[in-house]
Amino acid sequence: MSNTMYNKMWHQTQEALGALLDKEPQKMVEPQRNQGFIFQTLATFYIKYVQIFRNLENVYDQIVHPQKRILIRKVLDGVMGRILELKNEMVELELTEFHYFDDILQDLKLAPQQLDIPIPKYFLKEKLEVIKGREKILAQILADSGIDTSEMKFPVKSMPFDQAVKLIQIAERARQGRLRALFMKQIYLQEYRAKQSKTLGKKVTDSWAAALCIQKVWRRFHQCKKTEKLREEEMIFLGMNPPPLFNEVSATVIQAEKVDRLRNEVQMKHEEDYREALVTIKNDLKLIEGLDIKENLQDQIRHWFIECRNLTGTFPDYPDIEEGGSAIIFSNKTIQQVIEDIIANQEEEEKNEKKKKKKKEKQPKKTKRQKKGTKEKNKEEDEKWKMSPSLFLPAMKEGCNAYKEIWMNKDESWNFSQDFDPELIKEEKRKELESEIRVQVDELMRQELKNLKLAVDREREHPAKVGKKKKKGKKGKKKEKKTKKDKDLTADRTIESLYKELVEEGLLIQALKVNLSDYIGEYSYLGTTLRQVSIEPMPSLLDVRQLITLYGIWPLGSAAVHEKAPLVKSLLLAGPSGVGKKMLVHAICTETGANLFNLSSSNIAGKYPGKNGLQMMLHAVFKVARQLQPSVVWIEDTEKTFYKKVPNAEKTNEPKRLKRHLPQILKLLKPDDRILIVGTTRRPFDAELQPFCRVYQKIILVPRPDYASRYVLWKQIIERNGGVLTSALNVSCLAKVTDGFTQGHIVKVVKAVLTDQRIRRQIHKPLTAVEFITAITSMDPVYKEEEESFKNWYAKTPLGKKRALAITGGSAEKAKDKGKRKEKKEKKAKKKK
Repeated sequence: MSNTMYNKMWHQTQEALGALLDKEPQKMVEPQRNQGFIFQTLATFYIKYVQIFRNLENVYDQIVHPQKRILIRKVLDGVMGRILELKNEMVELELTEFHYFDDILQDLKLAPQQLDIPIPKYFLKEKLEVIKGREKILAQILADSGIDTSEMKFPVKSMPFDQAVKLIQIAERARQGRLRALFMKQIYLQEYRAKQSKTLGKKVTDSWAAALCIQKVWRRFHQCKKTEKLREEEMIFLGMNPPPLFNEVSATVIQAEKVDRLRNEVQMKHEEDYREALVTIKNDLKLIEGLDIKENLQDQIRHWFIECRNLTGTFPDYPDIEEGGSAIIFSNKTIQQVIEDIIANQEEEEKNEKKKKKKKEKQPKKTKRQKKGTKEKNKEEDEKWKMSPSLFLPAMKEGCNAYKEIWMNKDESWNFSQDFDPELIKEEKRKELESEIRVQVDELMRQELKNLKLAVDREREHPAKVGKKKKKGKKGKKKEKKTKKDKDLTADRTIESLYKELVEEGLLIQALKVNLSDYIGEYSYLGTTLRQVSIEPMPSLLDVRQLITLYGIWPLGSAAVHEKAPLVKSLLLAGPSGVGKKMLVHAICTETGANLFNLSSSNIAGKYPGKNGLQMMLHAVFKVARQLQPSVVWIEDTEKTFYKKVPNAEKTNEPKRLKRHLPQILKLLKPDDRILIVGTTRRPFDAELQPFCRVYQKIILVPRPDYASRYVLWKQIIERNGGVLTSALNVSCLAKVTDGFTQGHIVKVVKAVLTDQRIRRQIHKPLTAVEFITAITSMDPVYKEEEESFKNWYAKTPLGKKRALAITGGSAEKAKDKGKRKEKKEKKAKKKK
């Protein structure tokens, strides 16, 4: 696509966003009671924002113009934040993390794939050099300390010399045996043919009969091939089979990738030119227009002095530097407007004095009945749902207004290469230059005002004592705050030394390079239908993937989104073994370029002993995590940290070391800190529920794959491991039979079956489902009882309880009240004990 096409796409997306921003306040401001209608409106806006985000992300990645990209980035971050806000509203409304939009997608004529939330490419592009640098340092530290991961993955076993010779002899004898067998078979066939010819005696003399026999065989063979070809063509036409060369990369795709790479290079060059232009244009403006700006400002302020003197009889007080100086008075105002403001202030003061006198009269007191009536009205208002105010709508509106003012009708026929616009830079830098010169002018004009007052009015300025007291008070408060903060236990150490120490101790580990797109799955097409029949469906794998993007990757990747969006400090992934929980943790790090800290109970056992050691470890981990953010703190088998009863075998490891410290750490995390605590567990029912749920704000239940996901998994994993899919391999049957088996099981089976020898033999002997089924019979699946135990446990979590009460007829408010009452009762019972 050319730049003109992406510009057109941007204009269309901006128009769609403008229309959406006009519609949203109209529907969201009015309070509503019908929950179904509220969810429909929220979901519709959510889907539309996702479509806008997909287009804007593509445009931002491909557009070359540096000034346009700044505006698009601002709007893009706003749209991301708004999607997160709408998601949070839907969770609070439906009391579940998983939502289904089948009916709305049909109305909007969208496919479920269009609801997939992409990860912005700029997360990694903008800090690619930093990430590569960190990877090099990490690999160097691991190599120096002898913890090289590449060597650990593929250990080479040593073998005695005699045993190696024996192994080679066995292989050679086997090879000679196979050759001898083949030779003997050929001799046997020759002897057999000679015997047959003797028994028949004479050769067949009838050439017509021989020709007829050959024709029959040939026609049969030819017709079979023709029928097979027709059947394949029919299946391709019906869409049951892929067309030939379907999986091969076409030349157009390769060409498109080349164009994308070239466009990225042009982007980098244009941005460098733009940064250089910001400096050069400002310096040029300072030389050419600096003196004129200074003279105009001085004349403006002098005129203000004289007009104030004429209107009020005295010279005005000059605003301090902290208040903003003369910029407060003359911000986007002409001299006439400033004079009008002075007159208006005088009139307001007179009116206020009159009002104060009237207010002194007795006001009628509210009766008890009136108070009761107001309370009842407030309760009724609370029952109605109302959208909470958004922090991202103003930024989006500003972006849309800037687009309309500057870019909507701008003629760019001169700018074919889409380089920066110097006139726009001049406008921006002129304002900056004016504010810099204003500071200098303010100093001169303050002195001039003093001289005028002394000369004309003979006034002496007295320093404002109140202001000084306030300033002292502020300084005192700041000092108090500094003392309240935790002491820096490693003030004498550099971040590099702490980083090295954590790597050597095994607390900072290298994340595996796994993309979130590698977490394969399929959409749940029956979610809405099941909920209409009051059946709670198990989430699909792609639903889980979307939540990881929304709660983990987006906030970590974008600082602007993390600061204002609903804050998610901690995340729990609960599910049976083999469903890809660890893979999702590594995918978060890969997609955002985050550091990965491993604070699992098994990993910290025996490290940093004692209370002081534990404090030092946590301090070092979170100090490095803050300095080198974004960061992910991973706690594997996190139920061990919150054990109900520690098993005797694990008492020496002290698995509950972090139990008291984790809530304190969460309190210290601020919106500025892009740190996410991620816990993974396969036995959440072993943990104490209340402290467990207090630490983890968001709990995501990762299910075993359903039929649709298994079908996609089998196909893709077989192809990735060198397998070829043919009509002989019934993937549908394979997916049906392997109900209950996880992604981990499927990967193990495919790797076990597809050896190098089996891959080479595929041409003569295609793969069949039986080969995989026999290999998987030795493994234990996830039984329904285990899945039910996860469901039952999730129903006991705060959100699960609220959802269950809402389904049985209770409202969300009742659910909250009951939850609070139970907590109070439990606390009282503990105190009594």
